[in-house]
Amino acid sequence: MDKSTYFPRRLILAGAMLSGVLLALAVHMLGARFGLDLGGLWRPGGAIPAGAAVAWWLIATVAFVGGYVTATLMDSAISGQITQRMRQLLIGIVVLLLAGAGQAAAGPSPIPTIAGVIAGLAALCLGGLMAFCGAHFALRKS
Repeated sequence: MDKSTYFPRRLILAGAMLSGVLLALAVHMLGARFGLDLGGLWRPGGAIPAGAAVAWWLIATVAFVGGYVTATLMDSAISGQITQRMRQLLIGIVVLLLAGAGQAAAGPSPIPTIAGVIAGLAALCLGGLMAFCGAHFALRKS
């Protein structure tokens, strides 16, 4: 008789949120290198730069999709539906993305320090919220 493995949904939710936040911060750091910074939202002037709007949506999308996919994969991995090779491939992709973000963050920042801190905190909060939403929808579906 096959026993199904019980895994707390809160643990899956926390892991998916952490993964979504890390991916959102990685995209924020990589986007800042290409001129897509959230710091443009706090610059004086009438109009919001298009780069800030694109960065906002890109970070939100990556965090939501990252949380959703991670929660789905963790739920599938518990039931044994993911092969070992697929797990290793996914881990390798995430490690390469985070290594690229670390390399991008190691150089001098193109945005001022205070604006960079505020933009980083905004990306962290946005990433956490959207990763939670994505993970919640993934767990609701299953």
